[in-house]
Amino acid sequence: MSDITMRPYEGAEDLRRMQELAQAVWGRGGRCHVGELAWDRFQHGGREAEWPTMLWEREGRTIAWAWVRLPGGLQFVAPDDLADEVLDWFHEVTAGDRLATTILDTETGLAGVLTRRGYRRAQDASFLLRMSRGLEGLPEVETPPGFTVRSLRGDEDVPGRVAAHRSAFHPSRVTEESYRRVMRAWPYRRELDCVVEAPDGRLVSYCLAWLDPDNRVGQFEPVGTSREFQRLGLARAACLYAMHRLRAEGAEEAMVYARGDEAHPVPAKLYGSLGFRAGARTVTYTRSR
Repeated sequence: MSDITMRPYEGAEDLRRMQELAQAVWGRGGRCHVGELAWDRFQHGGREAEWPTMLWEREGRTIAWAWVRLPGGLQFVAPDDLADEVLDWFHEVTAGDRLATTILDTETGLAGVLTRRGYRRAQDASFLLRMSRGLEGLPEVETPPGFTVRSLRGDEDVPGRVAAHRSAFHPSRVTEESYRRVMRAWPYRRELDCVVEAPDGRLVSYCLAWLDPDNRVGQFEPVGTSREFQRLGLARAACLYAMHRLRAEGAEEAMVYARGDEAHPVPAKLYGSLGFRAGARTVTYTRSR
């Protein structure tokens, strides 16, 4: 592998390279959608020092990448024959007593590498279900009287959009500044940033959809409802509206990662009621230093 070089992440252009690799492997059971990578990288500001990130390249093309969340978390996309090198780097840059990484239960090759390197599947960890559905035969969007669902209009909606997120995911580090950074990231499309407006004009529920145009798959990330407006069917309306918008933009499938463990059953029930079906699930592997 002497023709492979590695270098640290340098900014948004490198995130695009990471997304391109995620797109390339998606059809072979890839784990990471281009949308979640954009959301995760830009939803919070000032965290780059906590996130050592490395790219492996061959002839200028990214063939693997690793994103560390200090003190001991790893997200990576790599072929099985590069996984050992990725783990070597991960072990060097972290100082935590507990190391952890999460993959899909269908990634049996990576599971074998992790097991050989001393990682063990965590039996008590929370997990996510990968849920998906096609975009044919969508029902019409319905909202309670006085509520409307629409796409984000632009910068004037950012304060309300952020307020809704911070209420749904309290406490949250998302700010108006960081959300504008999300909006500047590829592949954000304002038409896919779907919100529910209350009778008083407040934005109270939302579904941010991201389209991978190559694979024609849209992902929901995130979905939420302000605490005082929950259990009114608003998130359902936002998600259904997002699916109509995704289809109009050329998507053939929608997917979402939803908690599958008993601690948080509501999201999976919501998506199930919208026709999503569970496929692979995440599994977390851990080891001590």
